[in-house]
Amino acid sequence: MSMYLILKTLHILSSVLMVGTGFGSAFYMFFANRTGNVHAQAVVSRLVVRADWWFTTPTIIVQPVSGLALMHMAGWSWTTPWLLLSIVLYVIAGLCWMPVVAIQIRMARLAAETAAHGASAMPQEYFRLARMWECLGYPAFIAMLGVYYLMVNKPAW
Repeated sequence: MSMYLILKTLHILSSVLMVGTGFGSAFYMFFANRTGNVHAQAVVSRLVVRADWWFTTPTIIVQPVSGLALMHMAGWSWTTPWLLLSIVLYVIAGLCWMPVVAIQIRMARLAAETAAHGASAMPQEYFRLARMWECLGYPAFIAMLGVYYLMVNKPAW
């Protein structure tokens, strides 16, 4: 197998891990937040933060490194329209993700404190953060769907 195919496989697997972890985490956090169960929210928010550190963060590093190497090996210019747009969408997703990490950490701390104190409901700050988390998550996910489309189809504009 050539180095290009090995790198392409790594790039694809890391993209699946990144988007899959993001979608899975969002799914569980979204629904845990609607249960009204403080302990469930505490557990899920803690695990979402952990998943981001263990899985999403490394793939966020692997993606541009492997993508730029593939681009160079294939002879693509970064100014190729589909490639440039995919880079812009990736940056948009990243700009949404960075504050989401801080928000998730704060939500996990609030949930842990609330559960430790035996409260029956989360404080309003938790739900304010959850709304911000969702508002940033939707455009990030849509941007990544756009990146997938562009990477697979490589439209000739």
